[in-house]
Amino acid sequence: MSNILEVKHVKKSYDKHVALEDVSLSIPEGSVFGLLGPNGAGKTSLIRIINQITAPDKGEILFRNSPLNPAHTALIGYLPEERGLYKKMEVGEQALYLAQLKGLSRAEALKRLKTWFEKFEIKGWWKKKIEELSKGMQQKVQFIVTVVHEPPLLILDEPFTGFDPINANLIKDELLLMKAKGTTIALSTHRMESVEELCTHIALIHKSKKLLEGPVREVRRSFRNNVYEIEYEGTNISLANSLWGNFELISNEAHGEWMKACIRVNEGTHPNALLQGLIENVNIHSYREVLPNMNDIFIQSVTKNA
Repeated sequence: MSNILEVKHVKKSYDKHVALEDVSLSIPEGSVFGLLGPNGAGKTSLIRIINQITAPDKGEILFRNSPLNPAHTALIGYLPEERGLYKKMEVGEQALYLAQLKGLSRAEALKRLKTWFEKFEIKGWWKKKIEELSKGMQQKVQFIVTVVHEPPLLILDEPFTGFDPINANLIKDELLLMKAKGTTIALSTHRMESVEELCTHIALIHKSKKLLEGPVREVRRSFRNNVYEIEYEGTNISLANSLWGNFELISNEAHGEWMKACIRVNEGTHPNALLQGLIENVNIHSYREVLPNMNDIFIQSVTKNA
């Protein structure tokens, strides 16, 4: 898989504060890339550099193997966490203006905006002023003007802020449709459930340094802790004392008409040994490894490097 964006050894400082320290990462073409980290980690500094709002002190950024330059601005859609709509302007006037800034003709901008306003059921807002809209309504408008020029790379900083669950799902569905059409999406979010639902790749930044990077499944597997979930019926496995020399019973409870247990396989023991021991005692309906979720990985990584 080729990379749409490569960050190479980027450093950025503000006075005596180091915002980014030798950060390198690659965003694969067509991926949904989660840029994760606590507040103050350096995520927004990196996003601002990618969008050429500020420049790195050291390092470089490549866009499709070419050094990042002003011409690439039209190929990037950027939704900042702090929204920047002009409150006294009418919604339609402003959306049209911003779409034209991204290189669309007036006629094409009107056509695309009409489609988006119908899709989001906001046709009646065209003549309203931004200040008349709720925060969530303003978010919809800002999202539309971010994506209307159909850039190959979208960068979204906390894109679900201000949305109720229904509209957050609406935005998620649109992002997945864009990904299916080949758009690369980089998003910075504190919502780990969004990472689980959307992201194919992640990087975790903490205290100006990158701690983790890679495909989500590979990252999760690297944090595996040998825990397995078993649904079964038969003799309660907590009574099968012969099992517990090499395994640790974490939980065991009723689950509908069956039982469900979580068991840790001790280091040095093959998981097949657990399965063999269970078969002698119970009827197994399901057996799967439980990988840590992204929230657990986030907390573990940040705490370890506190």
